[in-house]
Amino acid sequence: MPGTATPRNRGPAAAAENRAAILVAAHELFARQGYQVPLSAIARAAGVGQGVLYRHFPDRLALAWAVFADNFAELDRLAATTPGPECFGVLWRRLVAYVAASNAFIEVVVETRSRPPADVGEERLELLIAEPLARAQESGLADPAWTPRDVLLLLNMVYGLVLAHPEPEEAADAVRRGLELIDPRLV
Repeated sequence: MPGTATPRNRGPAAAAENRAAILVAAHELFARQGYQVPLSAIARAAGVGQGVLYRHFPDRLALAWAVFADNFAELDRLAATTPGPECFGVLWRRLVAYVAASNAFIEVVVETRSRPPADVGEERLELLIAEPLARAQESGLADPAWTPRDVLLLLNMVYGLVLAHPEPEEAADAVRRGLELIDPRLV
């Protein structure tokens, strides 16, 4: 048929764009539907075929870890662009938003009983927040007794509140109130 353009496979030239589109789609669908969302749905939302998805991510777990890594990249960016004592609060609020928006990533660890790669594990998170936490403590913006490990415990508490309140609005209210009860500086 004249005038009908058919999509052209750009092959390796589109690899970086395809990978980025898959990660965006995975982040959104994991957040909305959970860790067990069909990979075919992620490929469709990214505008790629399943073969392309599997070339970049051989399985669901590899894809989930890549999304986690993107979250860490955002946290790294925030830490680098917020050098003052308010950095901890910025990082904390982003972490709470990640947990509240999607517990799918915690599901990954629970369901697979696997240890996250070092670049997205708890140790890395502790290192990331240690210095901002110390600056916040020196400025009175965080409890001086808290350690980075305590901050991870607080995040686990947030996760528990999100699980206990499946409706997003209820979860947000419960998280806000729970954090107010612990320390109003966390809200």
